Amino acid sequence: MASPQTSPTGKPNSARSKARRRALEILFEAEQRDVSAMSALTARREKIDQIINPYTVDLVEGVTAMAESIDEFLQTYSQGWTLERMPAVDRIILRIGSWELLYNDDVPDAVAVSEAVELAKILSTDESPQFVNGLLGRLQQIKPTLLA
Repeated sequence: MASPQTSPTGKPNSARSKARRRALEILFEAEQRDVSAMSALTARREKIDQIINPYTVDLVEGVTAMAESIDEFLQTYSQGWTLERMPAVDRIILRIGSWELLYNDDVPDAVAVSEAVELAKILSTDESPQFVNGLLGRLQQIKPTLLA
């Protein structure tokens, strides 16, 4: 059984893992309500009594700022899948993972990929972890050419 310090898979729940999940929730809510991610973040801050982890804010801001290039990379390298056809949760997990992989030098590439896969295991379909791992793994392989 999972304790407060572990996820349902028994892995440690780090502050950054929790921040990723919160960012996913905020980005998902924004997409579903057709509002900007920043307004969803502001609404979340006003609704809850907690301080939102600064890394959650970094993720939401980063994914929002780089959305166009992230979506272009995902669209280009997701063989046979358009962004619109992907489950919304997978699309957002991929955006977060892509931002961490490509634009956040504080997160090792392998950690960005494994954290995204972990979110997919917990929150999406049985096929999603393999899909997320494959697509982010491909972006990791060609990262130098993407950012050149």
